[in-house]
Amino acid sequence: MSDRNTVMRSLRDVGLAAWFGGSLMGAVGLNGAAKEQGASWQEGARIASSGWAMWTPVSALAIGAHLVGSTGLLGANAARVITQRGVASSTLAKTALTGAALAATAYARALGNKIEHACLDESQSSRAERHLAGTAQAERRLSYLQWTVPALTCALIVLNALHGEQQRPVQQIRGMWQRARTVTPHPRNRLV
Repeated sequence: MSDRNTVMRSLRDVGLAAWFGGSLMGAVGLNGAAKEQGASWQEGARIASSGWAMWTPVSALAIGAHLVGSTGLLGANAARVITQRGVASSTLAKTALTGAALAATAYARALGNKIEHACLDESQSSRAERHLAGTAQAERRLSYLQWTVPALTCALIVLNALHGEQQRPVQQIRGMWQRARTVTPHPRNRLV
């Protein structure tokens, strides 16, 4: 069995980079340009919705690649997660952040769909009327979520850097020694 996990690391890192970069570019570039170029709220929302709809399959592929790579690395490093002090807690933090980023991404897409239906062409206005009721609230929530997804995925990038530092040989030895000391009873604590 190989000690290298290049494919899994690549899937994790490239997937996360696309997830982070796509959500940040969408919040800054796509949404900003749509707001600037749209002659009306409806037109701007239509432009943004079109761009996000084009990005969604790529985003889904990136998120999938990240999840496959992360899961593969967790399996490959299971012993280190158990034996090296600090790795389990940072792994749990990454898992929680990944779950939060997935939830925020899915909720943002659902809100985007609601706004997309509200800005349909006039020929479909009867259908759009049904969606207008909660559009202002959806737009408000989406304005926060567009920054939440890049913030959460950026935090995942930082935790990946921490995991990389924890894999240095000196850190592994120190972490395993500290973990062993916390698990093993000390001789002075034994009853004589």
